[in-house]
Amino acid sequence: MHNPPFLIYTFLYFDESNYIQRLIKFSMTVKQSKTELTTGCVGRMITTVSSTTEDYLKHIFAAAERSGQDLVSLGELAQALGVTSGTVTTMMKHLADAGFVEYRPRTGVSLTDSGRLEALDVLRRHRLTELFLVEVLRLDWSHVHEEAEILEHAMSDRVLERIDELLGYPTVDPHGDPIPSPDGKMSDPVGRFLSEINDACEIEILRVEQGGHGFLDFLKSNGLTPGAHVRLLTSNPAAGTVTVEGRNNRTTLSMEAAGKIRVRQDDALE
Repeated sequence: MHNPPFLIYTFLYFDESNYIQRLIKFSMTVKQSKTELTTGCVGRMITTVSSTTEDYLKHIFAAAERSGQDLVSLGELAQALGVTSGTVTTMMKHLADAGFVEYRPRTGVSLTDSGRLEALDVLRRHRLTELFLVEVLRLDWSHVHEEAEILEHAMSDRVLERIDELLGYPTVDPHGDPIPSPDGKMSDPVGRFLSEINDACEIEILRVEQGGHGFLDFLKSNGLTPGAHVRLLTSNPAAGTVTVEGRNNRTTLSMEAAGKIRVRQDDALE
């Protein structure tokens, strides 16, 4: 039996305390269907779900989380994945046969318990990878999503556990998204969207959802990242704007942009 092809990722970074260059190496199997080598059984391979299946399950979970509804329309899923409705329909039938989703023709799709666990597993890999890329490799938070989209499918459980330990068992990624636990549990979304708050108050930014490069760069340049404390000055639904004030500047956001930022009122600062 031929060994599966491996791609060696070598990550170099510096320990800021003593400028010692450290080397992290790990092997990721690159293939269409994700496989793992069983510990202690060299050459024995266990086939699990494909990267395509993982992507579909992850997007179904994300869409359901955003809407607060278990049922996700096929049109929404097709738009998110950039494929045709026919492609989504065919895939949903396969996922339903595999027991990952409940498919309702012309209505939508929802995750089964096993589908939800698979979705949470790939989300855990994605979000831990994003945090690793930011905290260890010092990549900008606006560029790590695409990298994590690739690495999440190839990373072994052993490597993921080591990254989790290295980062101190974090609970959120660089964008404030919760990181699922190893046993498939994840906290519910907390806070409110900035666009939902009308009165002036002190707030803490918790999470930034659905942001492209430009949007994330804009938020970072204005100090509007998770963990930042700012003051909501005005919310004007008629004009479609929200204005916040940080330590050194005021920033005006559209309601659409404010609808991607989760915050909580910081009573301690009021």
